[in-house]
Amino acid sequence: MAHTAPTTGGMMGRVRANRAARPTLTPDLFDERVHTAGRYGIPVVLGLVYGFWAAANRRGGGEITGWNILFGFVTAACFIVLCIAVATFAPLLKRELHSLVKSAFAGAAVAFLYDQSGQTALRSVALGVVVTAGIFLVFFYRYYTREDASGNRIR
Repeated sequence: MAHTAPTTGGMMGRVRANRAARPTLTPDLFDERVHTAGRYGIPVVLGLVYGFWAAANRRGGGEITGWNILFGFVTAACFIVLCIAVATFAPLLKRELHSLVKSAFAGAAVAFLYDQSGQTALRSVALGVVVTAGIFLVFFYRYYTREDASGNRIR
């Protein structure tokens, strides 16, 4: 049975030519100012929400007091500082420690919120460990599949 020989023209030739012309990386739509605002704006917004949530858990549906508001703002400030520190310094670590630092921060944050609702410390720690383990698995898988053996990101 006879088959036709492949040629450079025709439908397949045009598809290959179009693939070569496409850029391989997605374009960066925002300039450096937007990235800087996001780098610090996102932790600030998350910190304010976290502080409000912690204060609401602590008051347990009771009246809002000055101490409750102060607790919310102090909690928000601590969360913001820790979130920026983790986001800045965790990428400098190896993938195992990078995953562990980010997941430990998330687990501790969840455990603290749960503790403010009046639960026992043992239940709060157990929930924090479960959250840390789950997030560690997700982050480790993500970094493991996107880095080579020496820790360089594959692009």
